[in-house]
Amino acid sequence: MRMLISIDDTDDIESPGTGEVADILAAGIEARGWGRCGPVTRHQLLLAPEIPYTSHNSSMCFTADVCEDMLSEIAGFCGSELEAQSVPGSDPGLCIVLPERLPYPDRLIEFGRKAKESVISKNEAYELSAFLGVHLSEHGGTGQGVIGALAGAGLRLSGNDGRFKGKFRIPSRQGVASVKDIRTSGIDLVQALDGEQLHDDETVLVGDWVKPVLMAGKTVLLAVPQIHGGNVCWKACERKVFKDY
Repeated sequence: MRMLISIDDTDDIESPGTGEVADILAAGIEARGWGRCGPVTRHQLLLAPEIPYTSHNSSMCFTADVCEDMLSEIAGFCGSELEAQSVPGSDPGLCIVLPERLPYPDRLIEFGRKAKESVISKNEAYELSAFLGVHLSEHGGTGQGVIGALAGAGLRLSGNDGRFKGKFRIPSRQGVASVKDIRTSGIDLVQALDGEQLHDDETVLVGDWVKPVLMAGKTVLLAVPQIHGGNVCWKACERKVFKDY
């Protein structure tokens, strides 16, 4: 059974980020033989004076394919590890969703999208989690991170929000790779900003690393037209573009 495990508010501006904590949780789940985990996605939430975030107000979420009866063990492990890894002054929250058992997935997705635009209370988060029957728990400080954790799960569930944590390095020749080679490196497809899907024989300037985003449930590399060596090819989008996802 697939789980979505989402966390928020574990760090401060100087500490390793919440994404690092998500990696620790995923590695711990796999090390214990409980299942296999997918890559972590970062979901940007609203930045506003009323929201007491510790760094950038973004939540992290990853998938875990595990046995159906492992929810209790995984929730206990993730909660304990959050408390151990989070820094003083943070307000960590944990959300675990079983999409196959979710009665109204649109409600969770709607909550995630709302958290990108509006200030939401802890009570609203707990009311929705109780209604949907998903795990939501706080693990230090004010526990305000439960809002972002629930929102991150909803945004990951939507399949159309967030960028993948880390740097994807693509084998290339002088920084240029074919779409076919890119798609054998953990990326599902390469796409222009207008939605056009690039063909396998087209080439992309990827440089040392790229940052894919989550679109339609797939790992997508966004690209823009580029002149390279006198020829028109494509170039992987820079930070100023993909940071908006």
